[in-house]
Amino acid sequence: MTKSALQIARAAYQPKLPKALQGGVALKEGKATQSVADQEEIKKLFPNTYGMPLITFEAAASKAEAPAINVGVILSGGQAPGGHNVISGLFDGLKSLNKDSKLYGFLGGPSGLIDHKYMELTSDIIDEYRNTGGFDIIGSGRTKLEETEQFDKGIEICNKLNIKALVIIGGDDSNTNACVLAEYYLQKKCGIQVIGCPKTIDGDLKNEMIETSFGFDTACKVYSEVIGNIMRDANSAKKYWHFIKLMGRSASHIALECGLQTQPNICIVSEEVEEKKMTLDAIVSNIANTVAARAANGNNFGVVLIPEGLIEFIPEMKVLIKELNDLLAECSDVKCAVSKLSATSAAVYASLPEGIQKQLTLDRDPHGNVQVSLIETEKLLIEMVKVKLDSMKAEGKYVGKFSGLGHFFGYEGRCAAPSNFDADYCYALGFNATQLIASGKTGYMSSVRNTTAPADQWIAGGVPVTMMMNMEKRHGAMKPVIQKALVRLDGAPFKKLAENREKWAIDTCYVYPGPIQYFGPTEVCDQPTKTLALEQAK
Repeated sequence: MTKSALQIARAAYQPKLPKALQGGVALKEGKATQSVADQEEIKKLFPNTYGMPLITFEAAASKAEAPAINVGVILSGGQAPGGHNVISGLFDGLKSLNKDSKLYGFLGGPSGLIDHKYMELTSDIIDEYRNTGGFDIIGSGRTKLEETEQFDKGIEICNKLNIKALVIIGGDDSNTNACVLAEYYLQKKCGIQVIGCPKTIDGDLKNEMIETSFGFDTACKVYSEVIGNIMRDANSAKKYWHFIKLMGRSASHIALECGLQTQPNICIVSEEVEEKKMTLDAIVSNIANTVAARAANGNNFGVVLIPEGLIEFIPEMKVLIKELNDLLAECSDVKCAVSKLSATSAAVYASLPEGIQKQLTLDRDPHGNVQVSLIETEKLLIEMVKVKLDSMKAEGKYVGKFSGLGHFFGYEGRCAAPSNFDADYCYALGFNATQLIASGKTGYMSSVRNTTAPADQWIAGGVPVTMMMNMEKRHGAMKPVIQKALVRLDGAPFKKLAENREKWAIDTCYVYPGPIQYFGPTEVCDQPTKTLALEQAK
């Protein structure tokens, strides 16, 4: 395989570890924990893994030789930069405990465990993937581990390979499934530990003990570079308004972080839209008024950042989508469904561009729901802003020219080569997971904190997955899930955006972050996200 110059140089990068993981390791247990909500229900569902203590690792005077252990690893869900470094850290951690330990990768995600598809990960294989993006070392998948038959298939292959622990690298759903698996294996007394690692570029798997999910840093830096390039183009051509949709269906962390990094004219935050019950017309009017104000200053250009899931947070759109989901399930065709909409939803539907109407009615997922990620929200807003501006021009309230261009940045950021932060963070998460395994723990998520400090000052340990859980309705039934972390409107990152957005809207305050810097001064190469820095007031 031909390698680029960057790949060759990055292969030599040695990720940094917290001091506590650099030699002998001592385990310190904290207080017993409880779930963030629904304590009684979660406790009943997880009698063996509920209430376990927080764990912190500290440097020990000496390093004891541990018995050899075989471990399996699974990549679950969508890709995120740094997954290969979690596996590299896991491999190196196992070998540091005992050179005869083995690491097996299950192929294609959780289905590899069920279908007994695996490969042993040797040093030759691992060395090819250090500090690289993607999940291609073993592949990923979205199979849910929810059925006892699946769990028992896992026991079969683990017994065959003498695997004593599984590490599941995934997001909130994947780590919830990991905890269910850990609970089941404890009940069955089969001697298989399960440890999770926090992954998602969306940034919505975080809490007091998980400061950030891996991949968020790199993805936001990739998007911010391209946004900065577009801003430079907009400021050069001076005739286009760029509407940029960014990944993040359930939360707006990516849009907010990219907004803080690049300072666009408008950065929409879905959580604010929902909190203030902002209508589609209110959002369109706000954009149109900003376009008009900039035009009055001779600036017929600008940049708008839009979270992927925005449409589901707009109150009347949420109602319309729910009605369409229900009606299309019972009606034989689209006309029938549209004819049965409530008067309010019918009016909203009629106000939408024809292309968006089709996307709302034709594109369904296997559960019969609208595929929100396929709705071109950026084009919807461009068309509706144009109509609004035409009416404002007729009233003498707008004197400029408007030309809108739409973009969607998503997959461009999911498999980028990890930033130094993600390369270090992921390696530490994997190495740390090894210590949790060696300590006999199960039902824990690998936790690395104090991440705005230099890497050697990071705090390594573990958090019980049950501590992060609450009960939510999924597919008509209440289920235990890790609570998603939405953008907090009282949090420092959003407040920073809010206090600057009036100035950013009218003035051209663009920041051009440039590409990810892998080599150079620390202040350029190793800075954390604006979100982390603001949350930790550093």
